[in-house]
Amino acid sequence: MTVTENGTKKTSSEVTDDEKTEMSTRDSKTSAEASGSGPPVGSDSSDDERIEEDSKAIEEDSKAVESEASGPEPPVQKVRRRVSISVRGLILSAVICVLVGAIGVLAWLYIGAHSKLDAQAREAGNDKRAEEIALDYAVRAAQMNYQDLNAWKVELVKGTSPELKEKLSKAANDMEQILAPLQWTSTARPLAAKVRSDTGGTYIVDAFVSVLTKTVQAPEGLQSTATYSLTIDSNKDWQISDVGGIGATPGPR
Repeated sequence: MTVTENGTKKTSSEVTDDEKTEMSTRDSKTSAEASGSGPPVGSDSSDDERIEEDSKAIEEDSKAVESEASGPEPPVQKVRRRVSISVRGLILSAVICVLVGAIGVLAWLYIGAHSKLDAQAREAGNDKRAEEIALDYAVRAAQMNYQDLNAWKVELVKGTSPELKEKLSKAANDMEQILAPLQWTSTARPLAAKVRSDTGGTYIVDAFVSVLTKTVQAPEGLQSTATYSLTIDSNKDWQISDVGGIGATPGPR
């Protein structure tokens, strides 16, 4: 009985000790869960949430880095870019200035050459006009007919200045006294005319004409070359202001 009671008591004691141990283990687990030192209930879902949160944090950090990278340029880069733009602008301005200068020089040379050509063309045109006036006058002055000397007198003073007209009219009246008795008849054709000088628009021109003269003494005719030296003033409507050096060189009959 005692043994049985002792045995029973012993068994009860053992059961009691086992319950105490189990309760102690549960309390330890509860304390560990409360303090976070042990694995909590539902740890798998918590781990997934933490991984998701970490992924979001990493993604946000990446976006922040990209935003900073694509954000406004640092002041140093801005300054470098401004300096680069300034240097490029200076070079472009220099090139434009050089081009403008070159164009200006070419334009000046062109205008100068064009003006020179215009002056030469104008001078040549004036020379030609003076030579035509002189040669035309020489032909008119060399042609005469004793039967109509008045027509010759008109041609003799045509295109001359008032002062020269008066002198030539007197000379023609004196020559009429010689030409009429000789029955003077002459025809002329132009040969050449050349400007000898040009001073301030006053031209001295030598004109040459071939003259065939017939008189009672030479009815078959006498061929000669007459030379006229005329002074023509372009400033006074190209009037002939002087006629000199009139001469005749006998030619072949």
